Amino acid sequence: MNQYLKQLQPYPFAKLAALQQGVTPPPNLTPIVLSIGEPTQPTPAVVTETLCANLQHLSTYPNTRGLLALREAIAAWLCWRFALPTSVLNPNQHILPVNGTREALFAIAQTIINPQHSHRPPRVIMPNPFYQIYEGAALLAGAQPYYLNCTAQSGFIPDFAAVPEEVWRDCQLLYLCSPGNPTGAVFSLDQLKMLITLAQQYDFVIAADECYSELYPHEDQPPSGLLQAAMALGLDDFRRCLVFHSLSKRSNAPGLRSGFVAGDAQLIAQFFNYRTYHGCAMPLHHQYASMAAWRDETHVIANRAEYRAKFTAVLSELNGVLNCAQPDGGFYLWVATPMNDTIFARELFATQHVTVLPGQFLSRPNEASINPGNGYVRIALVAPLADCIEAAKRLRQYLAAL
Repeated sequence: MNQYLKQLQPYPFAKLAALQQGVTPPPNLTPIVLSIGEPTQPTPAVVTETLCANLQHLSTYPNTRGLLALREAIAAWLCWRFALPTSVLNPNQHILPVNGTREALFAIAQTIINPQHSHRPPRVIMPNPFYQIYEGAALLAGAQPYYLNCTAQSGFIPDFAAVPEEVWRDCQLLYLCSPGNPTGAVFSLDQLKMLITLAQQYDFVIAADECYSELYPHEDQPPSGLLQAAMALGLDDFRRCLVFHSLSKRSNAPGLRSGFVAGDAQLIAQFFNYRTYHGCAMPLHHQYASMAAWRDETHVIANRAEYRAKFTAVLSELNGVLNCAQPDGGFYLWVATPMNDTIFARELFATQHVTVLPGQFLSRPNEASINPGNGYVRIALVAPLADCIEAAKRLRQYLAAL
């Protein structure tokens, strides 16, 4: 067996199931699940209708690179969304469709990491708390994760200035997530430019998970992106920069398993080579549906409006009982709890039939033995508006009874 498998921790939802084991919530209360980041709003018709209209392609093997028309649609969207010159992205060199960001974020570490590069284990730097795929990808590639705590004191942005010189020297891959999961924190353009400069200095790759980039509170303030920052530095080859985008959150299509990776052409070429062996080409009917989604912004604007309404209603209900505010992006509330986060989550489930995710399940003690997820819960506002409001009311009742 792969020796690295034993290093993997149970996934957060396995820990949550164990936490809830033996608990019987009130049967008269309808369950409300706000623990998993799975959108429940309807997938737009432009996606579902295109998908159904192309089922005849089930009889055809897709190729790993995907349809040129899809890559052209993605390039056009990236240039529009992040204000890039229209000719800077070559669909044949800079873009590769993937089956959702999860599998691509995992696979990129297997492509990038070279365990034999030096006499010390390679490092993969990641935010803490984090999407657990980053950690698993690093471990199974033979690398050592380096956790950067995201705390309220730093605005939930990692303190990169605190990274020791030897860690930067050993770093081969840096995972970013902006807007962040679970905190919703957004990197500024200057912060992204600083990290790109470090990547050039220390020769590591940046993998920017931007799958929440289209969920933000103000229509005129979209989050900046890594490719945008590279262009601002004059790096029109996007050297050492890769971005990962998905239709799961943007278009309420998690079951489509559709996204893309874009950036450094040399890295894309090697990733393509890896994926050719990996056998993960996107089905053709998914590609046509994805093409339609990337070409349409109407449903994305409507999607943001629905999440905005959820945040407004929930925060109004929780005002005065929990210290929380709308994040700069994403659909999570990262909420400090008045007690241990696992006890809070278990008792909320036991008394109110509302499921949230303890923060310590999403984070690890760093080298100073500090776990930044302790004392927080993640609340995913993915349920219908009425359910989110009901959950907030039950949460208020639970807190009142403490």
